[in-house]
Amino acid sequence: RREMLAQNWTSDASYVDPLMSGDGRDGVDALISGVQQRFPEFKFRLLGEPNGFGDRLRFCWGLGPDGVDSPIKGTDFAVLSDGRIRSITGSLDQVPQDA
Repeated sequence: RREMLAQNWTSDASYVDPLMSGDGRDGVDALISGVQQRFPEFKFRLLGEPNGFGDRLRFCWGLGPDGVDSPIKGTDFAVLSDGRIRSITGSLDQVPQDA
């Protein structure tokens, strides 16, 4: 995961959504680790096709166990720098109350 972050995220990258935020690759790595610990059987999957223009990208995702409709869904907006992620602002479109 850290190698993927180094290849695909800028060193000063940031992530923020209504529940959490992280700065730099270490901060983003900590967020990913936290989600994996809380939902060990869940996987992220892309929903639909990403779209965007210039250095902006929008994509929708689902988080859940294999073989079922994702119980958690969101839409993220990314800003790129030289083809790498500089920032993501996430929104949560569907979150069960017990999540």
